[in-house]
Amino acid sequence: MNGSMYSASKVLDIKLKRGPAGLGFNIVGGLDQQYVMNDSGIYVAKIKEDGAAALDGRLQEGDKILAINGHKLENLSHNAAVELFRSAGEDVQLRIQQRLPMPMNGPSSSKPDGESPVSSLGLLAATLGVAAILALLYMRFQPLLKRH
Repeated sequence: MNGSMYSASKVLDIKLKRGPAGLGFNIVGGLDQQYVMNDSGIYVAKIKEDGAAALDGRLQEGDKILAINGHKLENLSHNAAVELFRSAGEDVQLRIQQRLPMPMNGPSSSKPDGESPVSSLGLLAATLGVAAILALLYMRFQPLLKRH
């Protein structure tokens, strides 16, 4: 993974109101804990269900946070960035760079990745059913086969 996936992405300003559980997301990255190779930026790692960020709906996992309340997050350690978030107050203005969707290879499908049209469990059940019928037929007709 490298920083190039963010080069042509959209920059967005988002205002969040801190809730009882904070802003409702976790961050990764920083000078000392690079999340993206050759990029010391701060990224959204996880959006917490029913948190301020999830209720707003614009911030997504993988987005790069460029600034908080006007303070740029360039060249900060992870702990320094966390401290900026903790001391940001109740109304927090974020400038984020949205991650670009990853390009797809091959045909597109309406099904999520890894989900085939026929479920593995269904295929297994059908195979076991056919094997059981064949075994039953073999046992039923085995005496007739021995006569000839």
